[in-house]
Amino acid sequence: MARRGNELREHILWTAKDVFLELGFERTSMDEVAARAATSKRSLYAHFESKENLFLAVIELVRGLFRGRLRSPGDYPGQPAEALVMFCARYLEILLYESSVQMLRVSMAEAARFPEGAARYFEVMFEEVRTRLGTYLETTFSLSEAAGNQAAQRLLSQILYPRLPRALFGIDPLARAFDAETLSPDFDLTPIRKAVADIMSSLPEYHLPAGTKVETLPKARARQKPA
Repeated sequence: MARRGNELREHILWTAKDVFLELGFERTSMDEVAARAATSKRSLYAHFESKENLFLAVIELVRGLFRGRLRSPGDYPGQPAEALVMFCARYLEILLYESSVQMLRVSMAEAARFPEGAARYFEVMFEEVRTRLGTYLETTFSLSEAAGNQAAQRLLSQILYPRLPRALFGIDPLARAFDAETLSPDFDLTPIRKAVADIMSSLPEYHLPAGTKVETLPKARARQKPA
C-alpha cells in the first residue's frame, strides 16, 4: 500500500537524511531523493517545495534524534560522579557515531548557505548539552549559575578534545553502530573519568579522596545500529 500524508513525509525525511549524508547538499538532487524514496517528484514537492527546505527539515529531524538519545545527567543512576561519567560518555559516543560526524561535516560545509540551520544544529549539539551539564552541576553542588556553566564548559572541552576533531578530520575510525539505549561496553572511559574527577575536585567543598575511582559503568547490551 502506497504511503500517504505524514507517513510519506516521514519516509521522505529519513531517505533524504541518508542521501544528504552520503552525497552532501550540493550533489544531492530532488530526483535522487524521489527515486530512493520510491515516490514521485510531484509528491516530493508537495511536502517540500525545494531542496533547501528539505535540508532544513532534515536538520530538525536530526536535532530531535539527538535530544531523544542523550537525556540529562540527572536521569543517570548513581552518585554525581558516576552520573556525570555516564552522561559525558553517552554524549561523546553519540557524537562519534558515523552519522553524527557526517551530519556535522555537512552542516559545517553548508553553514554559509544555511547560517540559521547551522546555528540551530550547533545549539542542540553543543549549547544545549552545556546547559544541561551546567544546570546539573549548579543544583547538585549548590553553585552559582555562572560557576555551573563555567565548570560545564571546562568539562566539555576536556572530553571533546582531541577525539571529536580527530573524528571530523577522518584521523580516527568512526563508530558504525551503538546501542540505542546503553553505553557500549568497549567505549574508552579513561579520559572521561579523569576529566570528571578533575572538575569535581575543583568544585567548592567537594574533593575526591586520594585514589578514588569513579564507579565502573554497567555492561551494555549488544550493540545495534540506530537510524
